[in-house]
Amino acid sequence: MAVRKLGQIFVDLGFISDDQLEMLVEEQSQNPGQLIGRIAEDMGLISDEELIQALGEQFGLKTVDIDGVVPPEDARAAISDSMAQLYRVIPLKLEDDRLTLATCDPQNLAMQDELRRFLGYEISLLVASETQILKAIDKFFNEDVESIEKIINDLQSDEELKAASEKLLGGGPINLSDVAELADSAPVRKLLNIVLLQAIKEHASDIHFEPFEDEFRIRIKADGVLFELVPPPRHLAFAITTRIKVMANLNISERRLPQDGRIELTVGGHPVDLRVSVLPTMFGESVVCRVLDRSVVSLDLGNIGMDPEIMKGFREVIDKPNGIILVTGPTGSGKTTTLYSALNELNTIEDKLITTEDPVEYDIDGIVQIPIDHDIGVTFASALRAILRQDPDKILVGEIRDMETAEIAVQASLTGHTVFSTLHTNDAPSTVTRMKDMGVPTFLITATVEAILAQRLVRRICPECREKAEVTEDLRIDLGLTEEDVAGKTFYRGAGCGNCSNTGYKGRIGLFELMIMDDELRAMIMDNVQTDVLREAARKKGMRLLRDMGIEFAFEGTTTAEEVIRETVLDG
Repeated sequence: MAVRKLGQIFVDLGFISDDQLEMLVEEQSQNPGQLIGRIAEDMGLISDEELIQALGEQFGLKTVDIDGVVPPEDARAAISDSMAQLYRVIPLKLEDDRLTLATCDPQNLAMQDELRRFLGYEISLLVASETQILKAIDKFFNEDVESIEKIINDLQSDEELKAASEKLLGGGPINLSDVAELADSAPVRKLLNIVLLQAIKEHASDIHFEPFEDEFRIRIKADGVLFELVPPPRHLAFAITTRIKVMANLNISERRLPQDGRIELTVGGHPVDLRVSVLPTMFGESVVCRVLDRSVVSLDLGNIGMDPEIMKGFREVIDKPNGIILVTGPTGSGKTTTLYSALNELNTIEDKLITTEDPVEYDIDGIVQIPIDHDIGVTFASALRAILRQDPDKILVGEIRDMETAEIAVQASLTGHTVFSTLHTNDAPSTVTRMKDMGVPTFLITATVEAILAQRLVRRICPECREKAEVTEDLRIDLGLTEEDVAGKTFYRGAGCGNCSNTGYKGRIGLFELMIMDDELRAMIMDNVQTDVLREAARKKGMRLLRDMGIEFAFEGTTTAEEVIRETVLDG
């Protein structure tokens, strides 16, 4: 049944007039993203109590006054500080595996399902005012976020949990109900929840759960670098991986084959997708969760950090009616984000855009997106053949992996389509060699490829603890700079502080190298010149190398010389 609009409920309850509702709707149109209830309160048209009453009416929930209410100890223990803060809920009662929570965000329709999945209880919601919720969170849930170290120390001393784990792994057939019970135990849920929430909070891209003979590691990848959390007890590896498989709707009885799944969450009011990959190893199942957080990634070409000159050239190229545009770089270098942003900009009513990806990472309205599924024979090549019968104008092929895919992409561009795709190469000029190695004839490369964009992501120095660093001889040589190049120049580094978790880095910035094809470069490719000759010719035409841009950023204090060497030193 459709949910009634909140503004109309205000009118039906006699809180505002029709004229005032029109004024509210007009105000909301000027401030997209603002909730109409908040606007009405800010304008003094309704009170806090009236807003709660209307929200309860809208979602069929009872309202509650929690002023002065103290959460019972058992209900308080069921939810962590970080979860109360992210979901803005206060526990009121725990009874017969049902947890009753007060919320000020009943419009978050996925909250009940996610909290049920996170906490393992049936969830009942009541509506309370935002003021009261925030006051209660400040009073009862405002300790430093419960540390992973504290939870792990508690788990170390939990003899009952240890005995249950050892019994399951003691050999012989495994009782699935015992496995499910262990995975659903409160300590396991609590540890996994806090790891997931910390990873999302720190904008991590991946979470790794790795079993070894004598330990079980949990590592988080943030800003392209892995760092380790305090390892939980080794005997909990089975329970934690099983819990993740339950959340991802995977087969918990299958421990010999790789499995893939996904966990959909809404954390702090925004959707987060976890792509789960389970891989059997010698000492148990290794699990990697790829975190896809739309609130972190802005699919706007103007926000990906390109130099204005490069951006101008790139925008001109993607507007061409046909041809191939390639984005190259290693895994995790932001290729997909760049391509999505380009497609988002080209996504108009006049053009049909179709993508084929492995997997589809972000849903974009107005673009037809096809997931690859090798198990049933849906490969990049077969999907691309089918796409060409769907009358597309612009096509994204997630990756050109083989001659067959490359051949169809070339044919598509020759028949009047613009094709976007990715390759794994060190820089823009070496992409030509890679295509030749795949078996694409030279004349077809020169006829179809319009531009190649190589990119890398380097970590930004934390602005809170940035300080000058010495230009050592080793750094100068590794960067290929002369003494004259560094005379009077300064490098910088991050000393490490609370703002950057003592890493010295906070966030990342892109390095871009755009090679736009022209007649001279095409003639050189036809003459089969060496990659370094092609690179030098493109450089003379204005192409800035990845390393040159990185060195500029290092001298500006945006990144460190070590980061530039780590990401670009092999390119030259």
